[in-house]
Amino acid sequence: MRIFLALLLVLIVVPGWSGEERLALLNDRAQMTVTPVALDPRDPGVRRVGALTYLGGIRLSSRDPAFGGFSAMTLVGDRFTLLSDGGNVVRFRMGADWRPYGLHFSYLPAGPGTGWEKRDRDSESMAMDPATGRIWVGFERANQFWRYAPDFKAAEGRVAPAAMKRWPENGGPESLARMPDGRFVTISEEAKVPKPHWRGPEALRLHSRIGLIFAGDPLAGRARRFGYMVAPRHDVADAVALPDGDLLVLERSFALPFRFGNRIVRMAARDVAPGRVARGRLLATLAAPLIHDNFEGMAVAREGGRTILWLVSDDNQFPLQRSLLLKFALDG
Repeated sequence: MRIFLALLLVLIVVPGWSGEERLALLNDRAQMTVTPVALDPRDPGVRRVGALTYLGGIRLSSRDPAFGGFSAMTLVGDRFTLLSDGGNVVRFRMGADWRPYGLHFSYLPAGPGTGWEKRDRDSESMAMDPATGRIWVGFERANQFWRYAPDFKAAEGRVAPAAMKRWPENGGPESLARMPDGRFVTISEEAKVPKPHWRGPEALRLHSRIGLIFAGDPLAGRARRFGYMVAPRHDVADAVALPDGDLLVLERSFALPFRFGNRIVRMAARDVAPGRVARGRLLATLAAPLIHDNFEGMAVAREGGRTILWLVSDDNQFPLQRSLLLKFALDG
């Protein structure tokens, strides 16, 4: 009987095994190295790409096997928070010498599912309230938003918006931006504007993506829909608000044999409104022969009167990719 009760307890407490290896989590012995990278590997003197001026960049690496896969980023002051698509969190401060300090590794305290498999922690987007330190995370496969206490100390709540119920399992809330007026905006990576709501040629609908606007905390209100027109062969990877209420959208493409490309698009504040179907204005394209990778996260800051844009890439923990952190000034 004791053996039976012990086995029963194990079955109750231990998550069910589906054949997949346990999700790799960062350990508490934080270690990270940085290596400078050039905008143009052929000519380190190149500093301009479209409306952006390159201010520098680094490759991030670590001996920790769970390191990488960064899909979202926030920046408050000089404090970076990077979130992987497996629920791992890397926090650090960085000075003018491009050396990180105050490095801290952790992982999400809770999320959809048991947390055993990567699909349970498919965290693809993130936004932070700098006044309170609260953090919102979008989970792609679950099509949910979770809210966390500052520094991810605890989960405070979650919501599965009805408007996201039919979004693709692998094309959900890849972006999440907190607007200056307190609204939240998300754009689906792949979900197209439904036919009943589409006004225009059917061929163009293939380039549409559903966007949602929350009047405040996504956990507390109903979403209203708008549309965003993405470039052909691109999907939405992230979005971040500018101080004037405009929205920067990061679009991503992939082409064989193994090349990523990104477009940084500026969407006017007036178009971030229910019922609108908007096209942004292209600011820059990051593609070969310039440095390129699977950029999925953005953050915006102000320095000396200039608007600064940061990009981070998701290396998919694959040897042919890199975790890159790049810094640009947004001119004009």
